[in-house]
Amino acid sequence: MKFPKQHTLKEIADIIHTEYVGADDFPVLGMNEIHVVEPGDIVFVDHPKYYDKALDSAATIVLINKKVECPEGKALLISDDPFRDFNKLTLHFKPFKTANVAISDTATIGEGTVIQPNCFIGNNVTIGKNCIIHSNVSIYDDTIIGDNVTIHAGAVLGASAFYYKNRPEGFDQLRSGGRVVIEDHVDIGALCTIDRGVTADTTIGEGSKLDNQIQVGHDTIIGKKCLIASQVGIAGCVIIEDEVTIWGQVGITSGITIGEKAVISAKAGVSKSLEGHKSYFGVPADDFRSKYKEIAAIRKIPEILEKLKNL
Repeated sequence: MKFPKQHTLKEIADIIHTEYVGADDFPVLGMNEIHVVEPGDIVFVDHPKYYDKALDSAATIVLINKKVECPEGKALLISDDPFRDFNKLTLHFKPFKTANVAISDTATIGEGTVIQPNCFIGNNVTIGKNCIIHSNVSIYDDTIIGDNVTIHAGAVLGASAFYYKNRPEGFDQLRSGGRVVIEDHVDIGALCTIDRGVTADTTIGEGSKLDNQIQVGHDTIIGKKCLIASQVGIAGCVIIEDEVTIWGQVGITSGITIGEKAVISAKAGVSKSLEGHKSYFGVPADDFRSKYKEIAAIRKIPEILEKLKNL
């Protein structure tokens, strides 16, 4: 998430009331999660296990819960609770805005686009040309939709990320300041839910087709011309490359990559990254040849046990 204008380290520290290490005028351009940070970004870290990863990342400002040696060319924000203060910054730069109309005055809707009754179109939404938005679709703030997109009834685009910190008093949500981006010629089925990025974009690539009742988690990127069947659940920060086919009720864990033109059969459980140009099934999902060998070996177990009894 980029800020509307450049800020200084001192200005950011004043917002969250923290001390800092670095020049007062050290430039701050935005804030992002570790997997998408760029120079000028703030990244937060609150566990020693991840200190080095954050300090060595592309981010040039590290919001951290311990005073450590500051890498050259970077700055530190020292906080007793970086998670809390990251949320403060998100709420400062991306505050929740209430709506009092079904279609926001700040929304931009392209020529030839049809919006059916009972839809909600939030603030700063952009919808391209020749789209069809069917009834009871909710499109949250800042969503970007390309041309020739069809969204069927009951779909929700831009809900908050499912991202929580477990505290003694209960679960604390990491606030979402990112967007959903839908590229041209995408079809989204009825009752699909596509969560916004925490700080960046959840993206559905050009020409991809989503069946009904699919969940796409925060910051996931789906490539071009992907085909995804009903009831697939995709966690956050997944990369699905171009022309991947995913059949019904597949579950995909967070932070993995599925290579281009992979095919994943129904009910598979994907717990690790998968190479492209292969077909997969099972729990955990594996390529067909490996999985069939595994099944054949399992079927031999009764025979092996029987032979052992007769020894």
